[in-house]
Amino acid sequence: MAEVSLEKVGKVYPNGFPAVTDLDLDVAEGELVVLVGPSGSGKTTALRMVAGLEDITSGTLRLGGEVVNDMSPKDRNVAMVFQNYALYPHMTVEENIGFALKLRKVPKKEIRVKVRAAADLLGLMEYLRRKPAQLSGGQRQRVAMGRAIVREPSVFLMDEPLSNLDAKMRVQMRAEISRIQRRVGVATLYVTHDQVEAMTMGDRVAVLHLGKLQQCGAPKSLYDHPDNLFVAAFIGSPAMNLYEAVVSPEADEVRLGAQSLALSEHVLAAHPALRGYRDRKVVVGVRPEELADAALGPPPAPGSTLVADVELVESLGNELQVHFLIDATRARSEDTAAASGATELGEASKLQPGGTKSEGVARIAPRSELKAGSRVTFTVDTEQLHFFDPDRGSAIWN
Repeated sequence: MAEVSLEKVGKVYPNGFPAVTDLDLDVAEGELVVLVGPSGSGKTTALRMVAGLEDITSGTLRLGGEVVNDMSPKDRNVAMVFQNYALYPHMTVEENIGFALKLRKVPKKEIRVKVRAAADLLGLMEYLRRKPAQLSGGQRQRVAMGRAIVREPSVFLMDEPLSNLDAKMRVQMRAEISRIQRRVGVATLYVTHDQVEAMTMGDRVAVLHLGKLQQCGAPKSLYDHPDNLFVAAFIGSPAMNLYEAVVSPEADEVRLGAQSLALSEHVLAAHPALRGYRDRKVVVGVRPEELADAALGPPPAPGSTLVADVELVESLGNELQVHFLIDATRARSEDTAAASGATELGEASKLQPGGTKSEGVARIAPRSELKAGSRVTFTVDTEQLHFFDPDRGSAIWN
């Protein structure tokens, strides 16, 4: 086993395009680190550099402490699992799993032992004689993992391995991959564009955007303390509601259009730099779950409510997702556009229907009786508000 270390690693293509810039990232033995970001963020390029499938333009890559920048892929002792499985259709499951060992001229008896051990771990024993065409998508992915496991690599690399599966199978395979990775105990670098997948699987999550590392940390840390607007908008489902606002001259409230939310001493203590934004613009972030239907609880405290118009109510059984329009201006930038999936800032502007009304989403208790077309008063957990500098996009803390 070995750890992975990327130090200021960069990749510039011959046409001058910087796919990855100054990437610093470590993956410890037995750790699963997820690279996540939208299309074009550089995550797959980074993975391919670790595999040796892309040349490194700058920086240093170490596997197990050894510099491997110029080492060929076959000498790196890494195993890669692709999104398309890459199975040989004419071979059985057993033959597919053991094929790499056969190429190495490992004795047949040893191959059989290793293949069956991997098949037992992956729940594939009863499918060893089948061909890939006779397997489900999830079973094919397990075969691809088995082929990687029998090689006993020092590092696992996984490139969108679940993207070809349906929603239910993705959930099941997320749990299986996490379980198998813990059992095998190999450093694993996992690439996905799905932030839910990243948050549920990763020991740590590294968020990339335009080839640059935005933030890396435990999933809860990224969710509770995003470093910038891109991470705030990208991490979370539904996404954080982000609105333009102005801090009052006394720094005791923040104004969103004609409405305002109180800033308690506790909030100011957690975000002391806010005092420097008196009478200035900020971006306020509210997670959907920090909004509640005021009609369901005790009378809200002054300065803790927002009034909005309900557009759509989606029942998910354990909660309602309420889509609403509010008299406030939605925060719009290149970062929030990229995080939301809009390709251009102009496309992101479509999120604002017109005037000063902007949309948002709340996750509220299922017993609420809100209907589309109704007026709602939300109670806001102001202690959980997020604040960002509108020009730099950085979070406002100290």
